[in-house]
Amino acid sequence: MTLDSRLATPAVLCLGLLGRLAAQEAHHHHGETLGRVVFSVSCTPGARTRFERAVALLHSFWYEKAADTFREAVVADTACAMGYWGQAMSLFHPLWTPPVGADLAAGLAASERGLALARTPRERDYLTAIRTYYADYGERDHTTRLVAYAAAMDGVRHRHPRDREAAIFYALSLIALAQANATDTTFSYQKRADAILEPLFKAEPRHPGLAHYLIHTNDAPRLARLGLYAARHYAEIAPDVPHAQHMPSHIFTRLGLWDDDIASNIRSAASARTFEDERHLNALWDQRGHAWDYLVYAYLQQGRDAEAKRVVDEAAAVAAVYPVGSLTNAYALAAIPARHALERGRWREATTLAVRPSPEWRAAEALTHFAHALGAARTGDTAGARAAISALDDIERTERAAGGAHVYWAGQVRIQRLAASGWLARTMGDTAEAVRLATTAADLEDGTQKHPVTPGSLLPARELLGDLLLELGRPVEAA
Repeated sequence: MTLDSRLATPAVLCLGLLGRLAAQEAHHHHGETLGRVVFSVSCTPGARTRFERAVALLHSFWYEKAADTFREAVVADTACAMGYWGQAMSLFHPLWTPPVGADLAAGLAASERGLALARTPRERDYLTAIRTYYADYGERDHTTRLVAYAAAMDGVRHRHPRDREAAIFYALSLIALAQANATDTTFSYQKRADAILEPLFKAEPRHPGLAHYLIHTNDAPRLARLGLYAARHYAEIAPDVPHAQHMPSHIFTRLGLWDDDIASNIRSAASARTFEDERHLNALWDQRGHAWDYLVYAYLQQGRDAEAKRVVDEAAAVAAVYPVGSLTNAYALAAIPARHALERGRWREATTLAVRPSPEWRAAEALTHFAHALGAARTGDTAGARAAISALDDIERTERAAGGAHVYWAGQVRIQRLAASGWLARTMGDTAEAVRLATTAADLEDGTQKHPVTPGSLLPARELLGDLLLELGRPVEAA
């Protein structure tokens, strides 16, 4: 499938093919349609059926159900080595928060248990690759282990060139490396992943991972149109997966397809709520919180303030979250009210937002302090702005000292601190310093990739610079 065909092929041309494939596709037990995965393993037929269902769930990042189903495969066949590979993979979360503590120990134990049972060189290769990620986790940080895992999966795909799953998981590791190299605005890792995934998606148009990862690897304004074909089809490939309903909105957001964006996230939030009820969570699953944030972002872009406010109110009523410590929920629950105030220019309202404690991810708290700082600066409250900027400085230092995935967020907080400081300088009458700080913030943000947890900045630093220049009577520079 060429770039031109991805951009120009009407959806109607593929309906017949998709319909025929859908008729062939297994509806896994529990009545769920998850897409089509064929993954040969040396397990009993019953265990293999469960294993392939689990891999389909894994490809859609439904880690809770994937882990359960991999365990079912091992119960069905106690010698099913790859069931343990799946358990280790279900703890990995390459594009989400990395595993810590007990999850690292459990992942290592599962990979070693599987290696002891592996019956074929291919299975040993898969298990060795994931063990490479978990090995020596006390001495090596996440990024170092991720690089080692990607290299190991590159070896697996070359030793087994006809194994499409090896290529797919290698491509996913490249997307994870792209996320770890967030200042690479050439998108070199994403382009390498796309080159692997795109021809495979043509060969396997019902594969959930191929559609999913093509969206992730093209989740940037310069690349987004390359992901539109996958975005148009992922939700129908895996209609029973909340994340599959949401993911197309990553591309719709980048392309300004707001009606599609809103529809995706309404469906995703409803599907996530069903999972909460099934599991009796009595808490907000982070997949629903994530959908809410994208939904509010899209509503605000269309000026649908009343509908956005309903989501804001629902988020404000959340008393418990699942899983505890989730970056996704922490970010969403802080971003939603901040977006609602800032996007509408309600500066005084922004200063009154309550900080929701997030000890695991203090960068989420920074979103509220950023809203406070901007709101105070824009309303002439210099003391309030200074206090909020001081809080941002403290959080930036804390996140940077935490290392690992927190370093990216330290950079995001720095951008917020500089942008807010620019507006404080404007309020104080120091025009040159205001422009310098706002320009520095905008340049830093332009040089950093967006994290998939967010649809976009609360207020883009470049936009804030433009607003500042307009206020200063410099419209040519603002343009």
